[in-house]
Amino acid sequence: MDTSRIRLVAVDADDTLWDCQSYFTAAEQVFKETLLPYGPPEETFARLTRRELANMDSLGFGGKAFTLSLVETAISYGASTDEIHTILQAGRAVIDLPATPLDGVVETLEALRGRYRLILYTKGDLQEQTAKIRRSGLAPLFDDVLIVAHKDESSYRRLCEANGCTPEAFLMVGNSFRSDIDPVLRIGGSGIHIPFHLSWAYEEVEEYDHPRLAKVATFKEILRYL
Repeated sequence: MDTSRIRLVAVDADDTLWDCQSYFTAAEQVFKETLLPYGPPEETFARLTRRELANMDSLGFGGKAFTLSLVETAISYGASTDEIHTILQAGRAVIDLPATPLDGVVETLEALRGRYRLILYTKGDLQEQTAKIRRSGLAPLFDDVLIVAHKDESSYRRLCEANGCTPEAFLMVGNSFRSDIDPVLRIGGSGIHIPFHLSWAYEEVEEYDHPRLAKVATFKEILRYL
């Protein structure tokens, strides 16, 4: 992949800069175990997934939306107050996750700083994402921090325009092929995909190779291209 024209680099947050999905997975496990008296795990989890999708238009993404879906699903089964409390606490752990930077993140961002216009570009609940970014301590390593409701072709075009950059000079780094890679490639930009060992079913999509795409195993490996 040729990155000689790249001037603007945006970096995803959750599961790119810090671990996020494992907290969701742990909460889902608590949810399934707590609701065992009401049905098999695959059934209760399927109902939870349907509730999350139904809530997405009004609640968006993030731990708060997820927690409300957990509680609403538990109530739909007639769960007890104690059971709902257990599930609620599991959801709170997602909202309050520590956002500890993954190995190599700080050193890599320090190496990139000043060489490109560097933006932390994440989607989700504004307050929740802001708190995670603050806890991570990474904001000073970026030229700007942007939190959006959705990542799609239009949002990436606006990002480029706002920074006086053509898509050809833009590169996105992230773990989600659906949100971080595919729409960027479609507008003419470049991407570096860093798959996380866990993924949310909503973000799963068929992946493909592309001349403007690189795939690496760890965050520090992006320095091979930048």
